[in-house]
Amino acid sequence: MQKPRSFLEKTYLFLKGLAMGAANKVPGVSGGTVSFVFGFYEELIYSFKKINLVAFKLLINRRYKSFFKYINAEFLLLIMGGSIFSYFSISLVLDYFLDNYELYVWSWFFGMIIGSIYYIGKDFGEWNNTNIISLITGAVIGIGISFLEPARENDNLWFVFVCGIIGVSGMTLPGLSGSFILILLGNYVLLLVDSVNELLYIMSNLVIGNFDILQEPEKIRYLKIISVFTAGSLFGLVSISHILGYVLKRYHSIVTAVIIGFITGSLGIVWPWKKAVFLQNNNTLLFDKKGNKIVENYNRYLPDLTSAETWYAGFYIILGIVLILIIDFYGRKKK
Repeated sequence: MQKPRSFLEKTYLFLKGLAMGAANKVPGVSGGTVSFVFGFYEELIYSFKKINLVAFKLLINRRYKSFFKYINAEFLLLIMGGSIFSYFSISLVLDYFLDNYELYVWSWFFGMIIGSIYYIGKDFGEWNNTNIISLITGAVIGIGISFLEPARENDNLWFVFVCGIIGVSGMTLPGLSGSFILILLGNYVLLLVDSVNELLYIMSNLVIGNFDILQEPEKIRYLKIISVFTAGSLFGLVSISHILGYVLKRYHSIVTAVIIGFITGSLGIVWPWKKAVFLQNNNTLLFDKKGNKIVENYNRYLPDLTSAETWYAGFYIILGIVLILIIDFYGRKKK
């Protein structure tokens, strides 16, 4: 039986949720990697795995206390609450820095992911042939995904549901960026920008008593899209967690080797020196509902070693690595 968490431990969990939520929103950065580095990945998978028939029976029978205890609800509410709060707060600050100091932000992420590879691999154990093959397989998949070409936007509700399942995978699969996958599927702007903005607009109108907003077909369309996407995400969280819970229990070293390889192969996605390629239609730039240009992909290039900006970026890479080492030191000290 898990001992009750102190107020400080609960605060730390909420802050970890903030970090995971911010990471999930940035294309190329994996919330799953954050959960792995901060040491709550396996508890996250275990908790989502507990959302099953037993849990629903407890809920239907109104055994609420047993239900909350069974699914580890306190942990889930703190982590997911932090993630959701981050989406509308911390991630907006991150958006500002990405707009104004893009190279340095990507450099910081790049350093953190390099540090994460060390963090996950340091206590791995024996590298036998099976684990080495698993590592290479993960790396090849990661590299392959980073060079895929994005598809076009598709608002078919069945496809949106599938996007929810795949997009949320970044939370449960370290190294896989759900936001980047949504870019590849062509629906990043539709699902994480336009639909969210429309939802906030609709909610603000409902709060002031303007229910006529629900009569507008375009608003109803976005409500359907965000509802189906949310349903797909919830289904994905639970179903993927059940699969991962099974394989982690039986093939822990192989899964960890694949994760290390995948994160390593995915480094190309967060390579700091890149230029955004913006979506066009007949040589005309397309914009989202906030008037921002829509990123289609990135062109990567080698840094100019004679530029001071490059050396500043190198400093932020080191800073990212050092941050992970500090987290590692703190974790060891707690033990």
